[in-house]
Amino acid sequence: QRLAEMNGLARAGCIGFSVQGYRNQGVPATDGGGPNPGAHLGYYGNPPICFAIPGGEEPPVVLDAATCILADNQRGPEFEALFSMIPAAFFKSIGYGAVATLMGGALTGFTLSDESWNRWPAARMGGMVLADMGAEVIRIDRASGASHLMMKDVSARGKKSVVLNLKQPAGIETLLRMIENADVLIDPYRPGVCEKLGIGPEVCQQRNPKLVFARMTGWGQDGPLAQAAGHDINYISITGALFAMGHKDEKPVPPLNLVGDMGGGGMLLVNGVLAALLEAANSGKGQVIDVAMVDGAAQLMWMFHGFQAMGLWDASQREVNMLDGGSHYYGTYECADGQYVSIGSIEPQFYALLMELAELPEEDFGDQNNAARWPEMKLKLEAVFKRKTQAQWCELMEGTDVCFAPVLSFMDAPAHPANVARGTYIEVDGITQPAPAPRFSRTPSSVRHGGHDSGQDTDAVLAAMGFAEKEIEELKRSGAIA
Repeated sequence: QRLAEMNGLARAGCIGFSVQGYRNQGVPATDGGGPNPGAHLGYYGNPPICFAIPGGEEPPVVLDAATCILADNQRGPEFEALFSMIPAAFFKSIGYGAVATLMGGALTGFTLSDESWNRWPAARMGGMVLADMGAEVIRIDRASGASHLMMKDVSARGKKSVVLNLKQPAGIETLLRMIENADVLIDPYRPGVCEKLGIGPEVCQQRNPKLVFARMTGWGQDGPLAQAAGHDINYISITGALFAMGHKDEKPVPPLNLVGDMGGGGMLLVNGVLAALLEAANSGKGQVIDVAMVDGAAQLMWMFHGFQAMGLWDASQREVNMLDGGSHYYGTYECADGQYVSIGSIEPQFYALLMELAELPEEDFGDQNNAARWPEMKLKLEAVFKRKTQAQWCELMEGTDVCFAPVLSFMDAPAHPANVARGTYIEVDGITQPAPAPRFSRTPSSVRHGGHDSGQDTDAVLAAMGFAEKEIEELKRSGAIA
């Protein structure tokens, strides 16, 4: 059955393939004589299934279905060109396991429609992470989208762009036909907007019963604030997260938009989508996910609810607890050059090493967990750290068990030796950005390309999903797509 499906795709001009025997790597490719005449095919392995770019490309592309080896043992431009031609529907037809290895991403074979451009950063981040993992993420853009900004938006990396006019019935129908081939739809609108457009969960799941409909909002799908506008700072305000951050007797300090948007939103979205896809693989049914940033931010506060119950936290004040800047051994300190360092010497053995390397006298710093003395010890430790520059403290403490690090700007972070060694940052289209994470041993994530221009992939995506060329041209003329 799989070979029949491959044969059909090859006849449609998508790929060439050969199953005509066994050849070791390095043997010159031969014409497979298959359904795509003239395609040069190299093949080896067991089972001997090979893919090749149609049209007699030289040098031939040699790919094994289990190990994705090229003729030169590297992924080259031929590899990327080949797989850009193959729709996600084909990946599903030959089994997720083998394909995930071929493409190098754990989510290869899954297709997501993402409507989140210029809306929730949380939804955009979630789509980016899933794209890094190998999912085919199709960004649904408006015709009026600021494409020059999209090209520089890091969250657009790895995503294809299709422009649809969802105010036109033909645009809605186009999206619904796309959903028939999708595994996930990311809805970034306020509750009820998709229903008004005619693309709510019931309508979409009638077209595709296995569809995972992920609804990304701040306040959630129900409740008294569901229809209210809001941003990260508001969502973390009602969870206690914002109240806990900042200096004593001063106003709370926003932690950028990392807690609500990214941790409580984007990461929660990825978690929910992956769980729903696993469940759908067993049940054959999709479901709706209510991903609310306020819920995610509340989850991130789990430890402090436990500390409060154990009598280890005072939630009524800031900067009086171990982890909120109250303790002298968990915080940031200014150095002689105006730069900063951070320490987190919580455990007794780590604190002992801090005392040793910083030459802290026992009589001043020996009573580590006496909270009544923390303010006094903080003042004394501030004076100690101002004796050396950041670089000098790094030379003395970095890499030790003090739990120490220099405080860097995000512009300086990519140059830190630890980040360089691990490849924590990459450059895509001239833009420095975080590398994909987490890191998989067998199906590594990757950034396939930078941000695409608005509508750059409209024709190719629709064609891969079964739209005829005449249909696409008519949709363009009507203004339903661009």
